[in-house]
Parts: sequence; C-alpha cells; structure tokens
Amino acid sequence: MQRRDFLKLSAVTATWLLTGCGMGGGTNSSAVSFDNTKNKKLMIPTLLEGEERAGVKHFDLTIKESLHKFFDAYETKTYAVNGTYLAPTLKLNNGEDVSINYTNKLNETTTMHGHGMHVPAIMDGAAHQAIAPNTTWSAQYKVNQRASTNWYHPHLMGKTAEHVYQGLAGLIYVEDDEIRALDLPKTYGVDDIPLVLQDRFFDANGQIDYSPSRREIMRGYHGDIFIANGTINAYVDVQAKEIRFRILNGANSSVYNLQFSDGRSFKQIATDNSLLEAPVSLTNLRLSPAERAEIVVDLSNDLNSTLYFKDATTGNDFLKINVTSATQNPTSIPSKLTTLTRDSLGDAVKTRKFSLSANGPGDFRINGVSMNMGVVNERVPLNQVEVWEVTNTMGMVHNFHIHASHFIIAERNGLASNVAENEKGYKDVVFIGANDSVKLIVKMTDYTDSTKPYMYHCHFLEHEDAGMMGQFTVE
Repeated sequence: MQRRDFLKLSAVTATWLLTGCGMGGGTNSSAVSFDNTKNKKLMIPTLLEGEERAGVKHFDLTIKESLHKFFDAYETKTYAVNGTYLAPTLKLNNGEDVSINYTNKLNETTTMHGHGMHVPAIMDGAAHQAIAPNTTWSAQYKVNQRASTNWYHPHLMGKTAEHVYQGLAGLIYVEDDEIRALDLPKTYGVDDIPLVLQDRFFDANGQIDYSPSRREIMRGYHGDIFIANGTINAYVDVQAKEIRFRILNGANSSVYNLQFSDGRSFKQIATDNSLLEAPVSLTNLRLSPAERAEIVVDLSNDLNSTLYFKDATTGNDFLKINVTSATQNPTSIPSKLTTLTRDSLGDAVKTRKFSLSANGPGDFRINGVSMNMGVVNERVPLNQVEVWEVTNTMGMVHNFHIHASHFIIAERNGLASNVAENEKGYKDVVFIGANDSVKLIVKMTDYTDSTKPYMYHCHFLEHEDAGMMGQFTVE
C-alpha cells in the first residue's frame, strides 16, 4: 500500500496522521494504529566496554534483521546491531587499542563508519570498506582523540539513508583522564543519558516506510512520528539533580530546534568532537543531522515535577522527564571545562572552496560534480592548516561533514561574530543555512594514505546518496 492511499483508511481505524509541513515540505503521513497517549519507558542502549584479548579491547557486533516493538499492536521489521533497533553504546578510552568487529548477517552489503572517530582511512568504515553478507570487517586502531560523543552508522554508496532509516546507528563514547576528573553527571542511563533522536514514517501495519518521493529526495525525508532511542512517547524517571543528556540528531534530514517545555535554560558542555571551553547557557539548541551535543539541565529544585524535551519547530515531544526521587550524588558543572588548541585563519596556507548545488532531485553536487567512487577530488597534505570555505548556493538548508579530523568554525557569512558560542568546540558537522557560507579551519594529522580516501559530504542522507559527496586523500 502506498502512503497516498493511507488517507482512504476507514475512520474506525485509530490513526495518527501528521503532515510534517513544518519540516521542509513533505506531503506524506504515517498511518498506524496505536495509542498515542501511552508513554513507554525510554530504551537505554546497552553499554559495551569491550572484552580484552591479547591487550586489545574487542567489541563483537552483529548487524542483522530484527523485530522491534514501536507499537503495542505490531512487531516492526528493522535492521539492528545486537538488539532489536539501533546499536549498543561503545565506550572507548583514549590511548587504548581497540578492534570493533562487525559481522554482517543481512542479506545485503553494508558498511559501518565510525563518525567522528580520528582513524586511518582504511579503518574509516565508509563506502570503500564494504561488508558483504556473512563476512566480518574489523575497525582496528589505537584511540587517538579527546573525550567526545561520536557515533557509528552505515555509509554504503547510495544506500546510507535507507540503512540508517531501518535502524542502524549507535553511539561511541570516547573518555579520557580530563573528562573523568570533572564533576559531571557520569552514571550511564541514570544521570548521563544517551538520546538518539529520529523521526520516521510508518505504514498501516506498523512497518517502517522508506519510500521517498522525488520531492522528498530534494527537500529531505522528514518523518512525522518522533522517536528517542527507538521509543515513541518515551519517558524517563530521574533524580532531582543535574542530568546530562548526550544528544545525537540521528534523523535522515530533519533539523531539530530542541528545548524544554517550560522554556528553562540548560548548559551545553560539549559539541561534536570535544568539550566546550566553558559551559554555554541556552534555551534552544539547533542540531542538524549527525550533529551531537552534550547538555546538562539542573533539576535540583524540581522534585515531583514533569517536563518535556521537544522539537520547537514542530511541537513534537521526544521525551517526558519525571523527576521522581531525591539524590544522594549531587554534581556541579565547573565554570572551566577544558582548553582547546586553535589554529587561526592567518595560519592557513591554502583555501579550498566547496559549492553545494543540485541539478534536480536525484543529482546533488559539490563543485559541480556528483560523487564518483573512482575519483579523488582533493589531495590534502598532512599537518597543513587550511581554510575550507563551503557555500550553500541553494534556497534550502544543508550541512557539511568532514571525515578524518575535526575542524573549527571560523566564520559564518564572512563574520566571526556569526559563529555561536556553543559552536566553538571541535566539530565535524556544520549547519549551513540557505544561501549561506562558512569558513572552516582544517588540519589533517597523524594518518596518510595516497590510495584510500576519506569523504566529505552533506549529512542530509538523501542528499549524500544522491551525489552531494566527494573524496580526499591525506598525503
């Protein structure tokens, strides 16, 4: 059954029909029977710390088809890693040797990219590191980066959007001595809570519906049912204390404007690849697809209260937060979190320019060309400070992700003052508004390979799959 036929369903069917008009012009709607007033406990992904074998921490992961209970009345077919939807959270420590072993039990090829991880190109898990059915591929490396919240997801050419939409995504925590010494909430799933935020379409049988129209490829695929950690209408019970949320925008194409229902302020303490130097007070947090943020909200005075974490653009709730108990373990965010080393525009010896454009719904381009697996678009010297100037030539939003390393956002639309305080940490994804441009300070370090490329691309997944991606080597 096509979604255009869902509106013809009998009125006696309990359906939730939302247009998604505020999310970029999508015309489709979910049609599925379920009680949209019933809250379910937030699923917390399993935390894996690895099994040490011969001095190496091994993480053994199985990519498979599964069934997940989004709705009481249906079992939904999904892709998952180890479980029924999404994937375990992997906890890595800076300096340790790891082997992340992915066994593909799907009936199709996929990949698994360590998004935000600073690794050799051959261990990046992007389009060139395909995992055929019934084979195992291992990302083996020494963890070589500061504390951050990263993630892993498929990156197969032309299939990334569909594979992520089916459920393949998980978080990677990198820890180090610096962050462990800070007085931050750090009990996993209790006061340090992962949040993978997504939106999906479902058909009348409760199945995930990935069938974008040409318009939805152009504008992005924006679902109308909002999900946190694979849970619709999720709730979590917390203590009356500081609560840390590690947030990933895991959507294919939606930009979220996150806030609490009472408009309260909270503090962002980290962005994609690092702590911020100091906490930044916010009432709203914009995250485009693949961006991460760590925030801390103080609920010390909210015992027996309830609030919601929501997307302000659509009004949809992601999470109901019940403050149900007092705490015996208070924390206090320090006013100074870290010191970041920053190169400046004046240090750059080269400027590379990237123009984002399209030649129709199925033909997205960077610098006038679509992604070609056989073409290396840029060759970047090791340890060279560069400016990557990325211009969005279109009347719609995009973002831009660079593999291999982090960057600093130096300017938006020609002005350093347009860079928000909460964007001043190390980043690997940058939001770019319609007809806007950004200047990024980029330096590749540690790893060279003249034959195995990394990627740069828009992380709106329909755009990436339709060609808005390029390749570079570090030499």
